[in-house]
Amino acid sequence: MSTTNMRGLTFGAAVAFLIATVLAVPAGPASAGGLRPGVESAAAGEFDQATMDRVGAELAATAAHRSRVLGRVSVCYNAHLADIGWQGQRCDGRIAGTTGENRRMEAIMISLGDGTVCYNAHLADIGWQGQRCDNAVAGTTGQSRRMEAIKVVSAAADICYDAHVQNIGWQGRRCGGATAGTTGQSRQMEAIRITASPIR
Repeated sequence: MSTTNMRGLTFGAAVAFLIATVLAVPAGPASAGGLRPGVESAAAGEFDQATMDRVGAELAATAAHRSRVLGRVSVCYNAHLADIGWQGQRCDGRIAGTTGENRRMEAIMISLGDGTVCYNAHLADIGWQGQRCDNAVAGTTGQSRRMEAIKVVSAAADICYDAHVQNIGWQGRRCGGATAGTTGQSRQMEAIRITASPIR
């Protein structure tokens, strides 16, 4: 809806429209392959640093914008998937990744709208990779390497997350740095959903 069309709305209706627009979190125009231009790659190939920086900056901006508009902490994330690449932004409990496709997650970026969030990915043949924070990439791209588990923590919000794991399905909610996924079982993570709430 354009600014001109919004002029006829009451204040309450305009606010409702803006919130609905933000909650939709559009992923942007799709390419022929269903991915965002400049983000897709053949066989999930490696991305140059400029692309990684852009994807991360967009993620941080979306999380900050949602937090301002919604008046509460918001968390956004972007998953890198086998044969797809960066899937596009998901926020506040929406599913990133796939289910029922036997498709591995390979990397993730996470951004909190107000405050720092840190995360550590467990990877095939590597183990725990080490802490990443604030839309930095955890995992790998261009290596066909599965993510197997993740821990997420923040001092600014209560962070909870649920991993969809190969041959298990949705594992159940984990919070505050607990391990979601598996280690030592060679099971790929396939999807994740993350939520943030104020610290109580």
